[in-house]
Amino acid sequence: MERWENCIAVVTGASSGMGSAIVKDLLKANMRVVGLARRLERMEELRAELPNEQKEYFYPVQCDVSSLESVTQAFDWIIKNLGGVDVLINSAGVYNVGHACTMDPLEIQKMLQTNVMGVVYCTQCAFKSMKERNKDGHVVIINSVLGHNVPQTEPSKAPTRSLYPASKYALTALTETYRQEFRGLNTRVKITSISPGLTDTEMVAARPKEAKKAILQPEDVSSCVLFTLATPAHMQVHEITVKPMMGE
Repeated sequence: MERWENCIAVVTGASSGMGSAIVKDLLKANMRVVGLARRLERMEELRAELPNEQKEYFYPVQCDVSSLESVTQAFDWIIKNLGGVDVLINSAGVYNVGHACTMDPLEIQKMLQTNVMGVVYCTQCAFKSMKERNKDGHVVIINSVLGHNVPQTEPSKAPTRSLYPASKYALTALTETYRQEFRGLNTRVKITSISPGLTDTEMVAARPKEAKKAILQPEDVSSCVLFTLATPAHMQVHEITVKPMMGE
């Protein structure tokens, strides 16, 4: 991680769960970290809990990644005040329980707008900064095991994952699309998809306790982020799939 010291990392969904865990670990690695999230107060609380020597290197910025205007304003602030983006961690996501065949189309649109277009908006802004400065860069997309396989349910039960797997499958294809584009555009920007299994975040807080026997912690996913960032410049990790022991 030494080559990223004092570099700028942007973490979306930084107000809780995987995002806040990633923020903490990147700060420990001596990076300057911009947290993007809708809940600014939660990021301010996170900042207050940090060791004093890290507080000045964490920049909470209110941002709704589903809004192109909001993302553009956030990245404009980053470029103006910090000079550019070196690492982007796309961690923001939503999970709306329901049946794809019956749920409110507006709820489906909200999920796709956050989970897919949020990644598109943020990656375009970050990549522009990386390419213009002709520097090494790294984009990480927090995907899901559901972006690679949709498990079968009992025939008598209708799954309630709605379009969440579809949104993550889109990220799997998007990751490879970006990888080929970054290479074809002759940049030194790497990209990695990290696909965790069930992780103990607000998304699964309402699940029955017996369903949480085998579960990852946000810090487990963050350790995967640090691993791929720590690889040498000539090495690119395309995909990391991580599951709990004895899990799904």
